[in-house]
Amino acid sequence: MALMYTRILVPVEHSDADRTIVEHVQALAKMCGATLVLIHVADGWVARAYDELQLRDSKEIQEDRAYLDALVSELQGQGFAVESRLAMGDPATEIIRAADTEKADLVAMTTHGHRFVKDILLGATVDKVRHQLKIPVLLLQAR
Repeated sequence: MALMYTRILVPVEHSDADRTIVEHVQALAKMCGATLVLIHVADGWVARAYDELQLRDSKEIQEDRAYLDALVSELQGQGFAVESRLAMGDPATEIIRAADTEKADLVAMTTHGHRFVKDILLGATVDKVRHQLKIPVLLLQAR
């Protein structure tokens, strides 16, 4: 039987909710021999205007990059094949784009855990991703 998943895209939001999804996909990745592709979408003002205004990394973007690097190191230290992407802009749009460009065959994400105003927008992100992708989307409620 062919392996079911080879590239699992895992959106992380730089919050405690990430533990829920990361721990869950580890067993799946191990079982399938899949590569984990972590993506964080920076969506602050600087991130949304980054290319257009040729901005330098904000403190938020630097922290997001450091967070991703630490997560990659941790997972690689446990024997996983891991890649990471830091995207900027609208989370749903960037997750959908990454699923395509990274040739993911599964997207695994949490259904809440955002901070502040993002709570209102979260449903829209999950909903858009779920409806626009043609690959399976695994949704877990954050603990």
